[in-house]
Amino acid sequence: MKTNRPTPTPSGASPLSTSSSPTDPSPAFTPEPYLTLTSPTDVLAAVPYLVGFHPTTSLIVIGLASGQAKMVARWGLPFPPGTLDAMSPLLDREGVTEMVIVGYGPGELVTPATDEARLLATRAGIHVGEALRAHEGRYWSYICDLATCCPAEGTPYDLSTSQIAAEATVRGLVALPNREALERTLAPVTGPVRMAMRRATAEATADIRAQLMTSTDLDALAARLVSDGLTRVRSALQVHSEGGRLDDTEAARLGLDLLIMRVRDEAWTLMQEPHALLWKDLTRRLEPRFIPPAASLLAMASWRAGNSVQATIALERALTADPSYSMANLLMHALHNLVSPTILRDRLPTPAELDGTMGPATAAWLLPLVNLLDEEDPPPTLE
Repeated sequence: MKTNRPTPTPSGASPLSTSSSPTDPSPAFTPEPYLTLTSPTDVLAAVPYLVGFHPTTSLIVIGLASGQAKMVARWGLPFPPGTLDAMSPLLDREGVTEMVIVGYGPGELVTPATDEARLLATRAGIHVGEALRAHEGRYWSYICDLATCCPAEGTPYDLSTSQIAAEATVRGLVALPNREALERTLAPVTGPVRMAMRRATAEATADIRAQLMTSTDLDALAARLVSDGLTRVRSALQVHSEGGRLDDTEAARLGLDLLIMRVRDEAWTLMQEPHALLWKDLTRRLEPRFIPPAASLLAMASWRAGNSVQATIALERALTADPSYSMANLLMHALHNLVSPTILRDRLPTPAELDGTMGPATAAWLLPLVNLLDEEDPPPTLE
């Protein structure tokens, strides 16, 4: 993600190299792959790959240092005055020295937001290399008033003339049509797959109920369920790391395991970015009431990878199912306040430290699981 920054183009757009990571609204922090942008059209062609979809009525802020993109953030428009204030500590923390601002939509929406971003940059001593507004196939520069290159009626642009889309595709970057399309990638499975998961979930819950009903020592049962759950978490991560996928029975049972905090936290402490594939699969397949732990783990893995749009959507799924789910609320707070995921790296406890802090398993650990066993989800979609 490195670049040598040549002289800015006539419209003021500095070339930059930047990673592709969706953000909504928190920033991306991934170092690879990179794109080199040398014109306003290149910037406009790259933005969809930076945020993961083609934005509309949005403000995009790209922060750079030494020609390297340190963060990319997106906000929907309009937004209340002061919305961008949370960026100040982030800009300082990431050592941002230059900013590129891109707004999408009519002037009455984009201009106030762009003015706020430019004022923020001025206060922070950050150079604004370019500030663009794009709307209906034309762009305008807020920092260029030369009629020869920035006419009042705007400059037509054609993204197909830029090589950025081709470069991004070769590098494995994706730009979906809109945020709704990205949401659909995390939508619940339907049809026969949903029916199969519902049957597997019914069998798993029936087994847990039977164990609860016949147990004469609930603390011992809790210890056994935790031990089995920890084994299943590690096994599932191994299966996915080898390119496999859990069958319905395994997926349903792991969904129940994750309702036990000690089991969920095992997955948290072992977290690596590639684990997102497992948690995404479970977020889509689990019955709605069992989604929050898996969706929160997906959000964590996505956030660490710089994919903050996916993280936000995953948290929305979790909080729709359980608005009080503490892990989801904690992560959503971090995203909204533009906290860097690097703050958690190397700070998570080890499994051994968890054992030392939480102590031996007790029957109380099973309450979140027990409370959901008798609830019912809406009928599955058969389409």
